[in-house]
Amino acid sequence: MPPIFNPDAPAEDPLALFHAWLAEAEEKEVNDPNAVALATADAQGRPSLRMVLLKGSDERGFIFYTNLESRKGEQLIANPRAALLFHWKSLRRQVRLEGPVEPLAPEEADAYFESRPRQSRIGAWASQQSRPLESRALLENRVAQYSETYGVGRIPRPPHWSGFILAPQRIEFWQDGAFRLHDRLLYKRKEPEGRGWDKERLYP
Repeated sequence: MPPIFNPDAPAEDPLALFHAWLAEAEEKEVNDPNAVALATADAQGRPSLRMVLLKGSDERGFIFYTNLESRKGEQLIANPRAALLFHWKSLRRQVRLEGPVEPLAPEEADAYFESRPRQSRIGAWASQQSRPLESRALLENRVAQYSETYGVGRIPRPPHWSGFILAPQRIEFWQDGAFRLHDRLLYKRKEPEGRGWDKERLYP
């Protein structure tokens, strides 16, 4: 597999490189090429990790959605910094990102919620994410109740469900190499203005 970058070339746009890698993953990964590990920490700095789905990325950052009353939702509100890790095993590639997190505008969250399958929107109302559940039957009963409540009409976005956007300050690309001589390329936001990127190769 060719090197991921030319160290003698001018600094490239890391977001463009990410989208090129994601596009290739969408062609070759069997399941959920947009799956990403999301690391958060609570107000005391205790870390937590889980998988989520990337639902958008642009010049602002990387977008995902969650129940705001879930463990990750509460942690992101209390300590609005996070890290993301994409691992595309079939391509032998990883991308790591770190940066501050901000809530999405309500209008943007509304638009995405409307695009979800109807049963997923019902599920957002029925699930009290991360909290104790007495039985599977109780969850199914709540799904039935909200299905009856909203019938065939519009299902509004729950006030406890929304999205976040991570604005990366660090982006690292990792490409597997023979004998563990991997290629690693790190981009860091220029300081203090935060415009543009510094680029450097890292030892594997």
